[in-house]
Amino acid sequence: MQEQGDSADDHERYSRQVRFEPFGEAGQERLREARVAIVGIGALGGASATALLRAGVRKLRLIDRDLAELSNLPRQLLLTEADVLAGIPKAVAAAAQLASIDHQAELDPRVQDLTAESCGELLRDVDLVIDGSDNFEARFLINEWCCTRQLPWIYGGAIAAEGRVFSILPGTTACLRCLVPEPPAPGDLPTCQTAGILGPVAMVVGAVQAAEAIKLLAANPLDRAGCVDGRMLVFDLWSGRWRNVDLSPLAAEGCPTCRGGETPWLNRQGAGAATVLCGKEAVQVAASAGGHVDLEAVARSLQGVRPGHDDPLDAPGRRGAQTQPDALSRWPGDRPRHARSRPGPRNSGQISRPVIA
Repeated sequence: MQEQGDSADDHERYSRQVRFEPFGEAGQERLREARVAIVGIGALGGASATALLRAGVRKLRLIDRDLAELSNLPRQLLLTEADVLAGIPKAVAAAAQLASIDHQAELDPRVQDLTAESCGELLRDVDLVIDGSDNFEARFLINEWCCTRQLPWIYGGAIAAEGRVFSILPGTTACLRCLVPEPPAPGDLPTCQTAGILGPVAMVVGAVQAAEAIKLLAANPLDRAGCVDGRMLVFDLWSGRWRNVDLSPLAAEGCPTCRGGETPWLNRQGAGAATVLCGKEAVQVAASAGGHVDLEAVARSLQGVRPGHDDPLDAPGRRGAQTQPDALSRWPGDRPRHARSRPGPRNSGQISRPVIA
């Protein structure tokens, strides 16, 4: 329960944003009651979490399996050098930083993978999900969970100088499967390890995701359809170009998930046993439910393996090709069937086709 002193503090704390007419006192109250799950507390998730908490969304579930690393610091706002030295999980470090912003925050850090088995535990009882993940398996799980429960979620991605944001409101907009019927094969797309990433790009994506979430959460649930326009924002901070891609034709057509209720990823029909970890030159291999992995046996089996041209990932030109413009243009859904591009105010020409890892 909110104390009287806290209520008075809140009046002053949020006094500027409640003066924004489309938001107002009613919007602020809805934010206070909302609960949001953020999947991935790295660059995008950290920026989103910071903006949401400062706006008044105090109930945040922070989901991330990773530990803080030195290479995270240029773009991940909620991590410090001390977190890296101590090997603190990102979700725990983020919760500590967020708690120092607002003592009334109700933070729920979870050092876990989002899997078909854990979705029910991690995404239950939330009003909205924000995607800060680094792999398509997590995104397809989020998409299926939200579509089958009519739950809004905000997709976001960033690579190099390019970013994308798309608000998905099941029953109104296209969903992720409408845009990307099948996920790309591991290694087909560049990552922040191969193509790099600029910190401000991730911060912009996270800020836009938070703004989209605030619009949806502050609205009357019956009016949420008016908060989304069915377009995906695509921008390049290096060239300064912005555009919106109209995905309403995909929404009209639908897909087996948002129209037919199919959930192959939640049913483990689409999930693979291995997940490429963004920026780590590593693969996570998941054991079957209740299974056991003999790590010593795995180590023995890998002793004779060394990088070479027998490995297709190390074939001549393979790694270099991943960062070339033609390879960067192959992200599924960049030019979805029937989609139309609406130039933004500064887009007088064609923008390079970005890839979101």
